[in-house]
Amino acid sequence: MEQMPVIQTEIPENLFLDPRNPRLGRHNIEKGITQDEILDVMKNWTLEELAVSFLESGFWPQEALIVVRDTIPGKKGQVLVVVEGNRRLAALKMIAKARAKEKGISDRWIDIIRGYKPADFARLKQIPYILKKSREEVRAYIGYRHVTGIKEWNPAEKAEYIAHLIEHEKLTYEQVRKRIGSKMPTVRQNYISYRLLLQMESKSDRIDVGRVEDRFSVLYLSLRTRGVQTYLEIDIEADPETAKKPVPPGKLKELENFARWLFGSKDQEPIISDSRQVDDFGRILENPSAVEYLERNERPSYSVARRMAGVAESDVSSHVERAADEIEEALKAAHQHKSSKRLEAAVRRVGADAFQLLALFPGIRKELLKQLEDEE
Repeated sequence: MEQMPVIQTEIPENLFLDPRNPRLGRHNIEKGITQDEILDVMKNWTLEELAVSFLESGFWPQEALIVVRDTIPGKKGQVLVVVEGNRRLAALKMIAKARAKEKGISDRWIDIIRGYKPADFARLKQIPYILKKSREEVRAYIGYRHVTGIKEWNPAEKAEYIAHLIEHEKLTYEQVRKRIGSKMPTVRQNYISYRLLLQMESKSDRIDVGRVEDRFSVLYLSLRTRGVQTYLEIDIEADPETAKKPVPPGKLKELENFARWLFGSKDQEPIISDSRQVDDFGRILENPSAVEYLERNERPSYSVARRMAGVAESDVSSHVERAADEIEEALKAAHQHKSSKRLEAAVRRVGADAFQLLALFPGIRKELLKQLEDEE
């Protein structure tokens, strides 16, 4: 049976932010940024609320940081690197910078610490942490907490973490699924989406990868549609080795088109503005005429492509089908409320609308009138 972890304490100066934290973004991770650079990136991570909480109540043992010994840029040898709790440590470091009135510290942080007594700061000098032997030892916990659990990373960060488990730890989709407590299709689609992002970055300077990364959830959702899979020739069931290059070489022009339509560019907005339109976008790509229209126009219209693909017709049909279902349900009890003025008004509306619809379909109107005559 595994022993309960031992909580130790250390001064914040001897604890270091993780330069491999997925939330920093893959470009920062690849560059190997310094501690000051990491803190600069983290300034917008709502650290102020944490700082006020620590100054008011101290740093509780149940908030213990999870730490490993590792090397970081700018430091010799191994140091204590926080692999879980970087926002908490960053808030502590910002408090220290504000107290020292370091150059570049904002007036907001000076205001945050104003009015607190030396004793309030003194209780933040010994910070509880749990030392683990390696990153691998805590990956399952971190993966569950931030990919599946209550403190989720953003979609691109989740996908990058899954890719790390597959490519660096050599885990299978099934092993990743078990480790982070997710479903196999979700793991696979995240990995393929991430590899598609990298393929966009490496194969074309015409794709604004920053826009794609910012709307990564749209990329992820689009891959579940048959139209996108077919247009890009992506095998959504691909194993990790095959999925490293989701789009085949002969489809790179289509990849540029796809990125431009879905995410836009510096000179052009995307043709869809809402993630709820992704399914319709997939249906557009299933229609050859709509695809041909998109490809030959520099600034195509989403509504035109949608109409050409028959998506608008599908919506109209769905509205009428739902209305028919509701009326059939109402007919079961309508005879019991024939004296209801409210029901009478609703029936008048339905009747008027039905006459308008039947005028568009004279064949059906004729058929129904004959049916009425026969019944009489």
